[in-house]
Amino acid sequence: MTIASPALRPYLPKDVPFLLRMTRGSITQLAQDEYSPGQIEAWVESFSDETAFAARLAAGLTLVATIDGFPAGYAMLKGKDEIDLLYVAPGLVRRGVASALIEALEKLAAARGATQLSAKASDVARPFFSARGYEPQSRNTVPLGDEWLGHTVMMKSFGTQPSSLH
Repeated sequence: MTIASPALRPYLPKDVPFLLRMTRGSITQLAQDEYSPGQIEAWVESFSDETAFAARLAAGLTLVATIDGFPAGYAMLKGKDEIDLLYVAPGLVRRGVASALIEALEKLAAARGATQLSAKASDVARPFFSARGYEPQSRNTVPLGDEWLGHTVMMKSFGTQPSSLH
């Protein structure tokens, strides 16, 4: 069976419960090789407040990728030059969902005047961002509950850089 290419649409408030379940499922199922059970539990717990999650999604430019009308993933552009969230339904990883979302955010960021885009990539997402031309800038850890989670700040420059006049 062939899976259709993802379509993109703006985030809608009615998406919150489904996207929250998708996020938790994605963390639980996809992070097992990179993070300990305690780290995964703390990460999932950080997505326990539906109201806070809805506010976070609404605070940026959030796109939802759909396949056959059902949400398959989402990503958020925070400000004009930071990818704040990128999650894909576990059963749809490596099907072009994340690529379609990031390509759209890159175009939107460029249209907003950004010449580079950054992301705090989890250890799970780092290979994806590397394959798309993002370069590691720094390695960081953040506290979540009683755990510490590592991520890498990745950056990609694009578009035309302003030239200096001589």
